[in-house]
Amino acid sequence: MTVRKNFVFDDEVAEHLEELAKDKGKSMTAVIQEMIEKSYADISKRKKLEALKRIAGSASGLFGDLTIQEIKANMDV
Repeated sequence: MTVRKNFVFDDEVAEHLEELAKDKGKSMTAVIQEMIEKSYADISKRKKLEALKRIAGSASGLFGDLTIQEIKANMDV
């Protein structure tokens, strides 16, 4: 599905967009889409890293001072 959006650019920005599109051999729409997707990917990576930092170390201390190997060795299996 595609959605039509209208944007208003300063003359200079519009000229830059046209030049970028021509240089890349793509439509202005494709250039804008690529820029948005790259920016969004950067934001998504940052959010995932922030979430990872929040949970990093949250499992430490669950087994006290024992390692997994020590717990397995002490199991009655």
